[in-house]
Amino acid sequence: MTPNEKLSHTPSGPGVYLFKDAAGRVIYVGKAANLKKRLSSYFVDRSRLTPKTGVLVERMASFDTVVTATEKEALILESTLIKRHKPRYNVILKDDKRYPVLRLDVAGQTYPVLEIVRKIVNDGALYFGPYTSSRSVRETVRMIDRTFRLRQCRDIRFRKRERPCLNYQMGVCLAPCCRNVAEDEYRGIVQEVVLFLKGRRADLVAKIRGEMLQAARCQDFEQAARLRDKMFAVEKTLEKQVAVTTDFADRDVIGFAENERFSVFALLHVRGGFLVGTGSFVFDRPMTPEPETVSSFVLQYYEKNSVVPEEILTAVSPADPDLVAASLSEFRGKKVELIYPKRGEKKRLVEMAAENAGKELTDRMAQLESGRQVLERLQKKLHLSDLPEVIECFDNSHLAGTETVAAMAVFTAGRPDRNKYRRYRLRSAGSGDDYASMAEVLIRRFTPDAEITEWPDLVLVDGGRGQLSIALSVFESLGLAGRFAVAAIAKKKKEKGETEDKIYLPGRVNPVNFKTDDPALFLLQQIRDEAHRFAISYQKARRGAVAFRSALDGVTGLGPKKKKALLDHFGTIEKIRGADMNELVAVSGISGKIAAEIRQALQTQSDRQIPGK
Repeated sequence: MTPNEKLSHTPSGPGVYLFKDAAGRVIYVGKAANLKKRLSSYFVDRSRLTPKTGVLVERMASFDTVVTATEKEALILESTLIKRHKPRYNVILKDDKRYPVLRLDVAGQTYPVLEIVRKIVNDGALYFGPYTSSRSVRETVRMIDRTFRLRQCRDIRFRKRERPCLNYQMGVCLAPCCRNVAEDEYRGIVQEVVLFLKGRRADLVAKIRGEMLQAARCQDFEQAARLRDKMFAVEKTLEKQVAVTTDFADRDVIGFAENERFSVFALLHVRGGFLVGTGSFVFDRPMTPEPETVSSFVLQYYEKNSVVPEEILTAVSPADPDLVAASLSEFRGKKVELIYPKRGEKKRLVEMAAENAGKELTDRMAQLESGRQVLERLQKKLHLSDLPEVIECFDNSHLAGTETVAAMAVFTAGRPDRNKYRRYRLRSAGSGDDYASMAEVLIRRFTPDAEITEWPDLVLVDGGRGQLSIALSVFESLGLAGRFAVAAIAKKKKEKGETEDKIYLPGRVNPVNFKTDDPALFLLQQIRDEAHRFAISYQKARRGAVAFRSALDGVTGLGPKKKKALLDHFGTIEKIRGADMNELVAVSGISGKIAAEIRQALQTQSDRQIPGK
């Protein structure tokens, strides 16, 4: 049944439609209040379609529809299907991590501690953020620690501590764990932290100044000096903040820019009238109108990444703005206003966000052009028939022939494409046999069962002529000879007087000559180093897990749950080995007797570890 024939049977109610290509892959997911009317706009009069929508329809071979009871259900289903199918022509927020926020549990803790978390829970705690940069959130926490001196230790350690830690000695903690710090006094400091994080720095400075003058009038000059230092620290931070509105409201501002290659969103986070953070998101340009692109981005971003502010400003009204606003209000638990300002300082904010998006777009295009020049240089040096847009590099690592692993790093358009990185726990490779390891990982990557949707332009293996020969034989056996270019990269041997890494190609005895500062060589070294780093990190993780399990297998009373609690608490086996008795018993379920046995087991364990390749 052709799309036009299928259109005649399409219902007129709300729902979701899925465009598929000739191979049956979903390439676009959309929603509609009236499916028949929306789909008719694609097929009945194609002359009215925008150029990019026309391209989408040309690549669509068939479509499916799913009818829903309401438009809201269609909106939810659309989001679910986009996550499931990851269609090529939808906006997809590939960065699936949650952005860091600060948590202050004023309801559940007598002496609240400021924590960095990535998940917001309806638990009565206060959350502040988001912070699009991990560095910025850590700097904020360090400033608060120095200035306000909240406790920093975890609850388990806090309850069992018998003497103040080093933070107290350094003057960055009040040590409520051991000292008699009045609850009211501590709560007052917590309220100051809340004012600081809400952006109400001017109110905070006025509060501290009043307390300082009062302490001076009471001739408590030592306290007055401490308050003076705190006020100066807050004022110094205040100087770095940019006041962008006069109403002291919390809002996010979304700017948008696009060209024939990319769509870019810029976010300005305004808290208490101050610009406290920015972020940008770059997508391959989707085949959708601007309103649908904005709608999709807004819903994906606020669904998983952020504290939703009371007001969101955009230059482009999203598709179905009432539905989007209703969904944002559900995320927040309170009403959220979606505004498209036409004048005043809010309009100026939107223009500022659009300028940020435009700058990011310009920078991205400049990077793309620079990267393309390097790829063209690499194509020429290696005599490749095609531009090496996608390069995959493979490396393996082992510990004295055990725990052999491999990793694949991928560069797209000259930049790391970390979503495509893969790691492998090798099964059949012999002890320390690098050739067998390379053969296994290549077979597992390129076997017909792998269902490869995107082929690399260049496969790079870490090693010399031997690894290159293994790769070529694997590709010959899989029927992939000539499907893509293959090369090997070997580290220079300083003891032989070599000054640069060597690049080997099939059918050539001598390595390709590169100058030391050649950007094409640097690109190959960069992807090789990425694959090596990724393999080593995986091998170390495997090694640590095995060493930890084997070292503690004989400890009486230490089961899987307690082992997991130890790792969750300390993070690494090295930190557990360096922990003293007090730190070990601070972990839930670890008694003094078990702690003593753990220390004994880890101290007697051999630390002689031969580094992997």
